[in-house]
Amino acid sequence: MNVVLLVAGLLSALIGIAHSVLGEKLVLGPLFRRDDLPKLLGSTTFARQTLRFTWHLTTVLLLGIGAVVMVLSLSTADPRSTWVLQVLAATFTVCSLLSLIGARAKHFSWWVFLIIAVLLWFGA
Repeated sequence: MNVVLLVAGLLSALIGIAHSVLGEKLVLGPLFRRDDLPKLLGSTTFARQTLRFTWHLTTVLLLGIGAVVMVLSLSTADPRSTWVLQVLAATFTVCSLLSLIGARAKHFSWWVFLIIAVLLWFGA
């Protein structure tokens, strides 16, 4: 078992769950109480539904990536899995940079994404 990859997978899943729970409470809830949401296809309801499902798609992706990494942590080293882990490491690095720059380091996700990227790279 590759413990480094197991930790990376767990962190991915945990940040996905945190994204969903905290997003509903701190972002979507207050946003949906506003009266000035734009109308998409003629409806603020459609705008709310679109925002909610796109928000939670991120959670599903983080959970899925976490699951894949955890499964890879249980298997023996395979050259085919190395490139997958390196691509995921690069992806989490870009996520970290986007969060760092976009939120001007005020959002904590940048360092969690960076930790996941480093773990994935060394775990590969």
